[in-house]
Formats: sequence, C-alpha cells, structure tokens
Amino acid sequence: MNRFENHKGFKRTFKENKMSLGLMFPLESYTGSFPEMDPTEQMRLAKMAEDYGFASLFVRDAPLYDPDFGDVGGLYDPWMFLSYVAAHTEEIALGTGSIVTTLRNPLHTAKSAATLEKLSGERLLFGTASGDRPIEFPAFRTDIEDKGELFRESIEVMKQLWREEFPKIQTERVNLTKGDVVPKPGMSDIPVFGTGYGGQTLEWLAANTDGWLFYPQDLGGQKKLINQWRAAAGGFKPFAMPLAIDLSERPGETAKPLPVGFRAGRHFLIDYLNAYQEAGVNHVMIALKQNSRPAEEVIQELGEYVVPKFPAHIEPKYSFLNFK
Repeated sequence: MNRFENHKGFKRTFKENKMSLGLMFPLESYTGSFPEMDPTEQMRLAKMAEDYGFASLFVRDAPLYDPDFGDVGGLYDPWMFLSYVAAHTEEIALGTGSIVTTLRNPLHTAKSAATLEKLSGERLLFGTASGDRPIEFPAFRTDIEDKGELFRESIEVMKQLWREEFPKIQTERVNLTKGDVVPKPGMSDIPVFGTGYGGQTLEWLAANTDGWLFYPQDLGGQKKLINQWRAAAGGFKPFAMPLAIDLSERPGETAKPLPVGFRAGRHFLIDYLNAYQEAGVNHVMIALKQNSRPAEEVIQELGEYVVPKFPAHIEPKYSFLNFK
C-alpha cells in the first residue's frame, strides 16, 4: 500500500504497471527563449486537457533567466502560476518539474508547497531539483559544490516541517528553535519527487522521496534504471519522465529525431509509449514547444486518440469530437 494512494493528485496520476499522460506548460508551440504564455489562453487549454483526461499539468522552475541556456525555463514564478492554475481547474494534478530547492530556504519552500497543496485540494506533485544553471549559484551566493548537501537538507527539513508541530531543526540554513511553519498538509506530507540524482545515491532517493523524475533515454537504459529504482525502493514508487514531441498531422508518419525529442505521427507515439509503459514508466509529461501545429490541435488529437490508451485514473469528460 502506498501512503499517497488517497492523495488526489497522486492517485489520478500513478498506478503500478500503468502509464498516464500529462502536459508541460507552456501549452503552446514557440521558437526562441520566450513563450507568449497568455494566462487566459493557457487556462482555456488547461481546462481542455483536464476534460480530456490528462493526468497532470507540470510547470518548470528557473529562478533566473540565463540567455546562454537557450530557454527561459519558467516564465512565471511556479508557486504563483500553479495557484492560478489550481483556481481554474478542479481535478487535474499540478506538478513542479522541478523546484530548485538548493536556492531556496526550506522554511519558505515548505510553506509555499503546503499552501498550494491546501488551496488545490491535495493535487500537488512536488518535483524537486538541485539546479543545473551555473549562473544561478553565484547570484544567490551559494557554492555550487554544496548543492548535493543542500538538496538533501531541503528534503529532510521540509518533510519534518510537514509532519511535526514546532520542530527543533538545526541545519546549515535553518536555526528553528521557536515557531512553526503552517499550514500543515492534510496528510502531514506531500508527495516529493527527486529529479535526476540531485547529487545523491539511488538508495538515498528511494528512502527519502516518493517517486523519481528522470530524463528520457533509450528504452534499454530506461528499463535498467527503473529496475534498479524498484529494487532500491523495495516496492512501488512511481517513475516519470518528460517527452518533447512534434506531433505530425499525418498519423502514420514515422519518427524523425529533433534536437530534443522527435517528430512523429500518433501511431508511432502510441507504440513508443506502450514500450516505455512495459519498461515501467508510470507517467510521461509531454512538452509542446517544438510543435509545428497549434497547441489546441495537438491537445485535441492526443486527447481523442492517445490519452484513452494511457488514461488518468478517472473517467474523462470528452470522447470523440470529430477530429480530422
């Protein structure tokens, strides 16, 4: 039994031996570093995704814009933006992919996460990361060599703050002797997902997180890694990965590699997802940036033809809408 089996976001998204699909914000195709990310249009498409039965909506976090990195990462603050999404949706899980906890004080981060968990009705899937943009660490007066230790500290401190009242905590960044962080999550915990290794061993991640977000790789490599993850976890803890695609308007178009991800028709995409489901992947978050078609068309086609084969663990509101 998983302790989050009654968590609204977790149970919608994850089930052993099954895959579900989510989307990554921004819900638009664009070139260059900056999306338009119009809030009204983003919420219209978010509700469309929810109605089609997508399991989740994920937002990225990049504390600073690095023009040398090639992409702004997250245009809006992830906590404020996901609170806005929570107010415009009802059931879909809300994920962070991923909050750079090494650059934030864990007292602040624990409160932000617990607030979103409360406001969304227990829909938060809290992806965490140690950070990968070198300019950020000196900007925050943080030694990049310490990021593994800071990542470990952030998870341990936040988990303690959520489950205990008035805890006494002494770490590199926390000197908590009086006071408490509120609100407390309804389950006295929030599902936390490490991203990559975060400077940790697989065993530490399996013991201290509730699932793993990892980068796409070849099928054999991903299957081997998932088997190692399951063995370290000693039971079911979900494994999720992002996927960048350009969905062709021709369903039978074969795959062509892109700098990140691939272009293909839906038939290839379904076969690809089936293979990764058999390898043990439980959730795939699809990024739409590289699409040559409007995001609405892509979401509609995915919702009608692909999501029903990898549904969220609910009944979708839409069926066919005569997509051609």
